[in-house]
Amino acid sequence: MVEKTSNYRGRLAPSPTGYLHLGHARTFWIAQERARAAGGELILRNDDLDAARCKPEFVTAMLDDLRWFGLGWVEGPDLGGPHTPYNQSQRVDCYADVFDELRAAGVVYPCTCSRKDVQSAVAAPHGEPSGGRLEPAPGFGDEPHYPGTCRPENLPPDERLHRAAWPRDGVNWRFRVPDGVALEFTDGHFGPQQAVTGRDFTDFLVWRKDNVPSYQLACVADDVAMRITEVVRGADLLLSTFRQLLLYRALGRVAPLFFHCPLVTDDRGTRLAKRHDALSLRALREQGRTPEELRATWAAQ
Repeated sequence: MVEKTSNYRGRLAPSPTGYLHLGHARTFWIAQERARAAGGELILRNDDLDAARCKPEFVTAMLDDLRWFGLGWVEGPDLGGPHTPYNQSQRVDCYADVFDELRAAGVVYPCTCSRKDVQSAVAAPHGEPSGGRLEPAPGFGDEPHYPGTCRPENLPPDERLHRAAWPRDGVNWRFRVPDGVALEFTDGHFGPQQAVTGRDFTDFLVWRKDNVPSYQLACVADDVAMRITEVVRGADLLLSTFRQLLLYRALGRVAPLFFHCPLVTDDRGTRLAKRHDALSLRALREQGRTPEELRATWAAQ
């Protein structure tokens, strides 16, 4: 049940790295239904930070497929609005400002460890919050447990002082996750969720050495700037929510509500990905399927 309020603002945030599939459609439809039930607004954000994989043709297809499925929004890259731009690739200055806030608060630090360094280190035991599976966040790779090699407290004083003056670009930056803190939030679908810092997740990337923000930072920065009151997304992002809650706390911002949708799977029980071309909205449309027919299959599940 969604409380009716004219202040409700939800969002659709697809990434144009391939054609949208049925799993995206269901999550986005739930987001739209919750916005309608609350008497609120839905905005569209184009999460196109991954320059190597995002393509203009996928942006065009994304807009076309969303409209075909019956989705609508009041602000977005095609409509404009008070929070423009709605393409993440054009919002890097906003992300840099948020990064500077985190740096001034002393909660981020530069990290010279390569992915290979991190993966070869002894990982902390993994746990799971109740209600959903822990999954790595999307966007620029997985987020393995970090052993803390470059934490300031683990460096000699002279090296710590030297690194404190490093510029934002040219090196990875991590958020310093406090140790042993129990985090909780109530998910709109799965109910109470819990995770413990240092056990379920560790220090995570907020800025990459190629001068691009991480998914976690960009997501929080945009949801704050665009005044999002509820985030509706897939259950694979439950763990990301705990990371983002720490960012909201460090920035002194109020976090939105969260509603994580069960994942759509194929006939073998594998969750859908953009490589499932046969279940893309584009392919289903070409087969003569209708949005109403596809939505009817959800009600039967």
